[in-house]
Amino acid sequence: MDLEAFLEHLNSGKLVQGGGEAHQFMHGVSQEALRITAEINGSYHEPAELRALFSQLIGQPVDESFGLFPPFYTDCGKNIHIGKNVFVNMGCKFQDQGGIFIGDGTLIGHNVVLATLNHARSPKDRSSMIPAPIHIGKNVWIGSNATVLPGVTIGDGAIVAAGAVVTKDVPENTIVGGVPAMVIRQLSEEEMQ
Repeated sequence: MDLEAFLEHLNSGKLVQGGGEAHQFMHGVSQEALRITAEINGSYHEPAELRALFSQLIGQPVDESFGLFPPFYTDCGKNIHIGKNVFVNMGCKFQDQGGIFIGDGTLIGHNVVLATLNHARSPKDRSSMIPAPIHIGKNVWIGSNATVLPGVTIGDGAIVAAGAVVTKDVPENTIVGGVPAMVIRQLSEEEMQ
């Protein structure tokens, strides 16, 4: 298996069988991600250096408008897709095997967790994983310590309150919060200006 076949398998939503070929390949990808994130987190880097390291981590260039405040953690990296003018604050953890797609102008607060894998429910097959992507629209703000679970789409302009656990899709231009996250209200016309 190569990286392209691995990503194709993950992006199809197929089960990653514990101990199977895709699972074994995932471990190799994880080692590279751990090496690069250790470099990102190990010392100070100028913004351009951080963008270069992050581009290496995800396997594609990020726009010069991308901002990152380390530390940052991921156990894959190769299925992260970042738009322009995206900012990721300190302590974020992206489990991106299922795919993380972040739209232009999105702000991600301290210690946010984006998780794209579930484990099989059967105790006999618990080591198998089920990937599902997270799609974050444009101009989204995700507050500190929020967690977004597999398969969730967050609409353009939405706000996820600090500490929320997002288990369902979030409509555009709404504020959600709580555990599990629920719609608090729609953004007003004035707030969207």
